[in-house]
Amino acid sequence: MCDTHSPHTTSDIHSPTQHLLTPHCFLLSPQPLFPPLFTPSCGGFSLSLPHPSMSTSFPHHKYYSLRSPNNVGRRHHRRFPAFVHCSVTSTAKAKHKADQLVIEPRPLTPPPIAKTPDRPSIKDPDLLSTWPHRAWVASGCTTVLISLLKCATGSAHSHMWLEPVLAGLIGYVLADLGSGVYHWGIDNYGDASTPVFGSQIEAFQGHHKWPWTITRRQFANNLHALARAVTFTVLPLDLVFNDPVVHGFVWVCSGCIMFSQQFHAWAHGTKSRLPPLVVALQDAGLLVSRSQHAAHHHAPYNNNYCIVSGVWNEFLDENKVFEALEMILFFQLGVRPRSWSEPNFGWIEEIETPSQTTVY
Repeated sequence: MCDTHSPHTTSDIHSPTQHLLTPHCFLLSPQPLFPPLFTPSCGGFSLSLPHPSMSTSFPHHKYYSLRSPNNVGRRHHRRFPAFVHCSVTSTAKAKHKADQLVIEPRPLTPPPIAKTPDRPSIKDPDLLSTWPHRAWVASGCTTVLISLLKCATGSAHSHMWLEPVLAGLIGYVLADLGSGVYHWGIDNYGDASTPVFGSQIEAFQGHHKWPWTITRRQFANNLHALARAVTFTVLPLDLVFNDPVVHGFVWVCSGCIMFSQQFHAWAHGTKSRLPPLVVALQDAGLLVSRSQHAAHHHAPYNNNYCIVSGVWNEFLDENKVFEALEMILFFQLGVRPRSWSEPNFGWIEEIETPSQTTVY
């Protein structure tokens, strides 16, 4: 079907065989033209060609020689632009252009589910003490006892008791602060592959998912890592210093640090299963209490890090000391702490099942 908007009929066309798309349907129009554009139409599409004045050369444009009514019979012909509209119906599958964005619907696939570590059991070898563990705990305790003996003998010879006691009190307070800083660091930074501290980091970060496992660890298994650090730190001090004030600070501070993991384990115990003396010390605030440390295992998991007496927890949390340190590390080193992440399965506590409390 054809329709013309030109004052000339199709008989004025010298070359009717010049056409686009199909010889059965074409239109001529002398109206101004626009850039090439495919527009959908009923049963096909329309093609518009631009006016020749828009560029100096358009080799793909079609120009038809038309005879003017005033120059009939003359050989002179003038070029007249044509505006061609073609409506075609095609059953061929359209081909996509190379620069055309094609969006193909695809079925949505759920993200992969992270593999959950195996739940520890009461017979887990990682919870049992070994002879190397016991040896390190013995060496740590020995170095602390040597420092204590030097403090006591030095005070007796010099008749100086107040200063060593005050030094011991300072050591006790700073041990709580040190335990909080260390606990914050390994809770939030590094992983099992971190040199030197990798095993401690893995144990503390896994502790958030299964906090009850610390009460199932045997004594030397729980303390051997800190006992090793105490041995290498305190032994040189025992050999070099004889001052009772120095050793008053050293033996209390190092002893509290080494046994902080046992204090931590007691903070996860139930009152009925703990020794009465431990419960009394917890209630007096001399050891970290069960209720205070329980807050550390609830969202947002970024408080109550100190595990000796917990005396520093209120000050550190109210003044956002650890949050300030996290911001400094982030802006200086670009490292994000774990506590900034949305709590995932690694943070959420799993309840101990009856099968895990039974020894077979």
